[in-house]
Amino acid sequence: MSGANDPRADGATLPRERISAAIRAPQVAGEPAIVAFLTAGYPSAKLFREHLAAVAAGSDVVEIGVPFTDPMADGVTIQRSSQTALKQGVSLRWILAELGAMQRPKAPLILMSYLNPLLSYGYERLARDAAAAGVCGFIVPDLPFDEGEELRAALERSGVALVQMVTPVTLDARLAQVCAASQGFVYAVTMTGTTGKTVAVPEAVIEYLERVRRVAAPVPVCAGFGIRSREQVEMARFKGYPLPVWREHQVAVAFGMTAERARQRDQPISDQPVLEIPHLFAGGRGNREAPHPFRQG
Repeated sequence: MSGANDPRADGATLPRERISAAIRAPQVAGEPAIVAFLTAGYPSAKLFREHLAAVAAGSDVVEIGVPFTDPMADGVTIQRSSQTALKQGVSLRWILAELGAMQRPKAPLILMSYLNPLLSYGYERLARDAAAAGVCGFIVPDLPFDEGEELRAALERSGVALVQMVTPVTLDARLAQVCAASQGFVYAVTMTGTTGKTVAVPEAVIEYLERVRRVAAPVPVCAGFGIRSREQVEMARFKGYPLPVWREHQVAVAFGMTAERARQRDQPISDQPVLEIPHLFAGGRGNREAPHPFRQG
Protein backbone atom coordinates (compact mmCIF):
# COMPACT_ATOMS: atom_id res chain seq x y z
CA MET A 1 0.00 0.00 0.00
CA SER A 2 1.37 3.40 -0.96
CA GLY A 3 1.85 6.09 1.65
CA ALA A 4 4.05 8.94 2.79
CA ASN A 5 6.98 6.60 3.37
CA ASP A 6 6.59 4.77 0.06
CA PRO A 7 9.41 5.88 -2.27
CA ARG A 8 7.16 5.12 -5.26
CA ALA A 9 4.13 6.97 -3.90
CA ASP A 10 4.47 9.76 -6.46
CA GLY A 11 4.81 7.31 -9.34
CA ALA A 12 8.43 8.23 -10.00
CA THR A 13 11.15 5.75 -10.95
CA LEU A 14 12.95 4.44 -7.89
CA PRO A 15 16.58 5.54 -7.54
CA ARG A 16 17.82 1.95 -7.70
CA GLU A 17 15.89 1.38 -10.92
CA ARG A 18 17.74 4.27 -12.54
CA ILE A 19 21.01 2.36 -12.09
CA SER A 20 19.82 -0.77 -13.90
CA ALA A 21 18.22 1.28 -16.67
CA ALA A 22 21.40 3.28 -17.25
CA ILE A 23 23.49 0.11 -17.45
CA ARG A 24 21.14 -1.60 -19.90
CA ALA A 25 20.78 1.39 -22.22
CA PRO A 26 24.11 0.91 -24.11
CA GLN A 27 22.98 -2.57 -25.19
CA VAL A 28 20.96 -0.90 -27.92
CA ALA A 29 24.25 0.01 -29.62
CA GLY A 30 25.97 -3.25 -28.61
CA GLU A 31 28.29 -1.47 -26.19
CA PRO A 32 29.32 -2.15 -22.60
CA ALA A 33 28.24 0.48 -20.11
CA ILE A 34 30.83 2.66 -18.41
CA VAL A 35 30.73 3.04 -14.64
CA ALA A 36 33.33 5.63 -13.73
CA PHE A 37 34.94 6.17 -10.34
CA LEU A 38 36.37 9.16 -8.54
CA THR A 39 37.38 9.77 -4.96
CA ALA A 40 35.29 12.64 -3.62
CA GLY A 41 37.43 15.71 -3.03
CA TYR A 42 40.55 14.48 -4.81
CA PRO A 43 42.67 16.29 -5.79
CA SER A 44 40.68 19.38 -4.81
CA ALA A 45 37.58 19.53 -2.64
CA LYS A 46 36.83 22.97 -4.08
CA LEU A 47 36.56 21.45 -7.57
CA PHE A 48 34.56 18.36 -6.62
CA ARG A 49 31.39 19.49 -8.35
CA GLU A 50 33.27 20.34 -11.54
CA HIS A 51 35.13 17.02 -11.52
CA LEU A 52 31.97 15.01 -10.89
CA ALA A 53 30.13 16.77 -13.71
CA ALA A 54 33.02 16.04 -16.10
CA VAL A 55 33.15 12.35 -15.18
CA ALA A 56 29.37 11.98 -15.36
CA ALA A 57 29.27 13.55 -18.82
CA GLY A 58 31.24 10.61 -20.23
CA SER A 59 29.78 7.79 -18.14
CA ASP A 60 26.58 5.82 -17.71
CA VAL A 61 26.87 5.57 -13.92
CA VAL A 62 29.34 7.19 -11.51
CA GLU A 63 30.77 5.70 -8.33
CA ILE A 64 31.83 8.32 -5.80
CA GLY A 65 34.39 7.03 -3.34
CA VAL A 66 33.88 8.17 0.25
CA PRO A 67 37.40 8.79 1.66
CA PHE A 68 38.33 6.46 4.50
CA THR A 69 41.43 6.05 6.62
CA ASP A 70 41.72 2.28 6.11
CA PRO A 71 40.34 1.30 2.67
CA MET A 72 40.97 -2.45 2.97
CA ALA A 73 39.80 -3.33 -0.55
CA ASP A 74 41.75 -0.61 -2.31
CA GLY A 75 45.32 -0.35 -3.50
CA VAL A 76 47.78 2.50 -3.23
CA THR A 77 46.03 4.75 -5.76
CA ILE A 78 42.79 5.13 -3.83
CA GLN A 79 44.62 5.05 -0.50
CA ARG A 80 46.57 8.13 -1.57
CA SER A 81 43.56 9.90 -3.03
CA SER A 82 41.58 9.22 0.15
CA GLN A 83 44.32 10.65 2.34
CA THR A 84 44.45 13.79 0.23
CA ALA A 85 40.68 14.22 0.43
CA LEU A 86 40.57 13.58 4.19
CA LYS A 87 43.18 16.27 4.79
CA GLN A 88 40.81 18.72 3.11
CA GLY A 89 37.98 17.81 5.46
CA VAL A 90 36.00 15.65 3.04
CA SER A 91 33.50 13.41 4.82
CA LEU A 92 30.27 11.57 4.10
CA ARG A 93 28.28 14.51 5.46
CA TRP A 94 30.26 16.91 3.24
CA ILE A 95 29.69 14.77 0.15
CA LEU A 96 25.93 14.60 0.68
CA ALA A 97 25.80 18.37 1.21
CA GLU A 98 27.77 18.97 -2.00
CA LEU A 99 25.54 16.62 -4.00
CA GLY A 100 22.43 18.26 -2.60
CA ALA A 101 23.66 21.71 -3.60
CA MET A 102 24.83 20.97 -7.14
CA GLN A 103 22.96 20.40 -10.38
CA ARG A 104 22.41 16.66 -10.60
CA PRO A 105 24.07 14.90 -13.51
CA LYS A 106 22.07 12.61 -15.77
CA ALA A 107 24.19 9.60 -14.80
CA PRO A 108 22.97 7.84 -11.63
CA LEU A 109 25.29 8.27 -8.64
CA ILE A 110 26.50 5.51 -6.32
CA LEU A 111 28.46 6.03 -3.13
CA MET A 112 31.20 3.48 -2.52
CA SER A 113 31.92 3.60 1.20
CA TYR A 114 33.36 1.46 3.95
CA LEU A 115 30.97 0.65 6.76
CA ASN A 116 32.22 2.85 9.61
CA PRO A 117 31.16 6.21 8.09
CA LEU A 118 27.70 4.79 7.39
CA LEU A 119 27.30 3.44 10.91
CA SER A 120 28.42 6.74 12.37
CA TYR A 121 25.93 8.65 10.24
CA GLY A 122 23.03 6.36 11.14
CA TYR A 123 21.29 4.11 8.65
CA GLU A 124 17.84 5.70 8.68
CA ARG A 125 19.14 9.25 8.36
CA LEU A 126 21.65 8.09 5.75
CA ALA A 127 18.93 6.58 3.57
CA ARG A 128 16.78 9.73 3.73
CA ASP A 129 19.65 12.17 3.17
CA ALA A 130 21.22 10.10 0.38
CA ALA A 131 17.95 9.86 -1.54
CA ALA A 132 17.36 13.60 -1.09
CA ALA A 133 20.87 14.30 -2.45
CA GLY A 134 20.27 12.20 -5.56
CA VAL A 135 22.23 9.10 -4.54
CA CYS A 136 20.82 5.98 -6.20
CA GLY A 137 22.83 3.28 -4.46
CA PHE A 138 25.64 2.19 -2.16
CA ILE A 139 28.52 -0.27 -2.45
CA VAL A 140 30.00 -1.31 0.91
CA PRO A 141 33.04 -3.58 0.39
CA ASP A 142 33.51 -4.51 4.07
CA LEU A 143 29.85 -5.30 4.82
CA PRO A 144 29.28 -9.08 4.61
CA PHE A 145 26.01 -10.09 3.01
CA ASP A 146 24.85 -11.86 6.18
CA GLU A 147 25.29 -8.68 8.24
CA GLY A 148 23.71 -6.25 5.79
CA GLU A 149 20.00 -6.69 6.49
CA GLU A 150 19.64 -3.56 8.65
CA LEU A 151 21.24 -1.31 6.02
CA ARG A 152 19.34 -3.04 3.19
CA ALA A 153 16.06 -2.43 4.98
CA ALA A 154 16.80 1.25 5.59
CA LEU A 155 17.82 1.85 1.99
CA GLU A 156 14.84 -0.12 0.71
CA ARG A 157 12.48 2.31 2.38
CA SER A 158 14.03 5.15 0.35
CA GLY A 159 14.27 3.19 -2.89
CA VAL A 160 18.07 3.22 -2.78
CA ALA A 161 20.10 0.21 -3.92
CA LEU A 162 22.58 -1.82 -1.92
CA VAL A 163 24.85 -3.36 -4.55
CA GLN A 164 26.24 -6.76 -3.59
CA MET A 165 29.70 -8.04 -4.51
CA VAL A 166 30.68 -11.55 -5.62
CA THR A 167 34.09 -13.01 -6.44
CA PRO A 168 35.52 -15.84 -8.55
CA VAL A 169 35.60 -18.05 -5.43
CA THR A 170 31.97 -17.47 -4.42
CA LEU A 171 30.24 -20.86 -4.24
CA ASP A 172 27.14 -21.48 -6.33
CA ALA A 173 24.67 -21.53 -3.43
CA ARG A 174 26.12 -18.34 -2.02
CA LEU A 175 26.19 -16.73 -5.46
CA ALA A 176 22.47 -17.34 -5.91
CA GLN A 177 21.70 -15.89 -2.49
CA VAL A 178 23.78 -12.75 -2.99
CA CYS A 179 22.59 -12.10 -6.54
CA ALA A 180 18.96 -12.40 -5.45
CA ALA A 181 19.48 -9.63 -2.92
CA SER A 182 21.53 -7.26 -5.08
CA GLN A 183 19.88 -4.15 -6.49
CA GLY A 184 20.99 -1.91 -9.34
CA PHE A 185 23.57 -4.44 -10.47
CA VAL A 186 25.73 -7.27 -9.19
CA TYR A 187 29.36 -6.23 -8.72
CA ALA A 188 31.47 -9.11 -10.04
CA VAL A 189 34.98 -8.74 -8.65
CA THR A 190 37.32 -10.17 -11.30
CA MET A 191 40.27 -10.95 -9.03
CA THR A 192 41.31 -11.60 -5.47
CA GLY A 193 43.22 -8.89 -3.64
CA THR A 194 42.89 -5.11 -3.83
CA THR A 195 42.03 -2.66 -6.59
CA GLY A 196 44.66 -1.09 -8.82
CA LYS A 197 46.19 -4.16 -10.46
CA THR A 198 46.02 -4.71 -14.18
CA VAL A 199 44.33 -7.99 -15.00
CA ALA A 200 44.07 -9.80 -18.31
CA VAL A 201 40.73 -11.21 -19.37
CA PRO A 202 41.38 -14.92 -19.79
CA GLU A 203 38.74 -17.48 -20.62
CA ALA A 204 38.32 -18.30 -16.93
CA VAL A 205 37.27 -14.72 -16.13
CA ILE A 206 34.83 -14.63 -19.06
CA GLU A 207 33.35 -17.94 -17.92
CA TYR A 208 33.03 -16.59 -14.38
CA LEU A 209 31.22 -13.47 -15.62
CA GLU A 210 28.88 -15.60 -17.68
CA ARG A 211 28.14 -17.76 -14.62
CA VAL A 212 27.31 -14.67 -12.58
CA ARG A 213 25.16 -13.22 -15.34
CA ARG A 214 23.10 -16.40 -15.64
CA VAL A 215 22.42 -16.44 -11.91
CA ALA A 216 21.86 -12.69 -11.55
CA ALA A 217 19.42 -12.22 -14.45
CA PRO A 218 17.55 -9.95 -14.87
CA VAL A 219 19.82 -7.77 -12.72
CA PRO A 220 22.82 -6.49 -14.74
CA VAL A 221 26.34 -7.68 -13.91
CA CYS A 222 29.29 -5.31 -13.57
CA ALA A 223 32.94 -6.33 -13.68
CA GLY A 224 35.38 -4.49 -11.46
CA PHE A 225 38.83 -4.55 -9.82
CA GLY A 226 41.71 -4.49 -12.28
CA ILE A 227 39.69 -3.48 -15.37
CA ARG A 228 41.92 -0.72 -16.68
CA SER A 229 42.51 -0.87 -20.40
CA ARG A 230 40.62 -0.59 -23.66
CA GLU A 231 42.02 -3.99 -24.64
CA GLN A 232 40.23 -5.64 -21.72
CA VAL A 233 36.93 -4.09 -22.74
CA GLU A 234 37.42 -5.10 -26.36
CA MET A 235 38.20 -8.69 -25.31
CA ALA A 236 34.99 -8.93 -23.31
CA ARG A 237 33.03 -7.48 -26.23
CA PHE A 238 34.67 -9.97 -28.63
CA LYS A 239 33.69 -12.79 -26.31
CA GLY A 240 30.06 -11.78 -26.60
CA TYR A 241 29.65 -10.30 -23.14
CA PRO A 242 27.74 -7.03 -23.74
CA LEU A 243 26.56 -6.25 -20.21
CA PRO A 244 29.54 -5.72 -17.94
CA VAL A 245 30.31 -2.35 -16.43
CA TRP A 246 33.99 -1.53 -16.36
CA ARG A 247 34.90 0.39 -13.23
CA GLU A 248 38.49 1.24 -12.51
CA HIS A 249 40.90 3.97 -11.74
CA GLN A 250 41.57 5.24 -15.23
CA VAL A 251 38.62 7.53 -14.64
CA ALA A 252 39.65 8.41 -11.13
CA VAL A 253 41.53 11.65 -10.75
CA ALA A 254 45.18 11.73 -11.83
CA PHE A 255 48.31 12.43 -9.85
CA GLY A 256 49.01 15.43 -12.04
CA MET A 257 48.87 13.39 -15.23
CA THR A 258 47.51 15.44 -18.12
CA ALA A 259 45.45 14.19 -21.04
CA GLU A 260 48.35 14.84 -23.38
CA ARG A 261 50.65 12.54 -21.39
CA ALA A 262 47.92 9.92 -21.09
CA ARG A 263 47.56 9.68 -24.86
CA GLN A 264 51.23 8.72 -25.14
CA ARG A 265 50.59 5.61 -23.04
CA ASP A 266 48.93 2.37 -24.00
CA GLN A 267 47.28 2.45 -20.60
CA PRO A 268 47.86 4.29 -17.31
CA ILE A 269 50.02 2.76 -14.58
CA SER A 270 48.49 2.12 -11.19
CA ASP A 271 50.07 5.15 -9.52
CA GLN A 272 48.93 7.50 -12.28
CA PRO A 273 45.32 6.82 -13.25
CA VAL A 274 43.76 9.41 -15.50
CA LEU A 275 40.39 10.98 -16.00
CA GLU A 276 40.45 10.26 -19.70
CA ILE A 277 37.45 8.36 -20.91
CA PRO A 278 37.85 9.29 -24.61
CA HIS A 279 41.47 8.04 -24.51
CA LEU A 280 40.58 4.66 -23.06
CA PHE A 281 37.40 4.03 -25.02
CA ALA A 282 38.28 5.81 -28.26
CA GLY A 283 36.30 4.32 -31.11
CA GLY A 284 33.85 2.63 -28.79
CA ARG A 285 31.75 5.57 -27.66
CA GLY A 286 32.68 8.23 -30.19
CA ASN A 287 30.01 10.68 -29.12
CA ARG A 288 30.77 10.40 -25.42
CA GLU A 289 33.39 13.18 -25.29
CA ALA A 290 33.68 14.27 -21.68
CA PRO A 291 35.54 17.50 -20.88
CA HIS A 292 38.85 16.99 -19.10
CA PRO A 293 38.96 19.15 -15.97
CA PHE A 294 42.73 18.79 -15.61
CA ARG A 295 43.68 19.74 -19.14
CA GLN A 296 46.40 22.34 -19.11
CA GLY A 297 46.63 25.19 -21.61
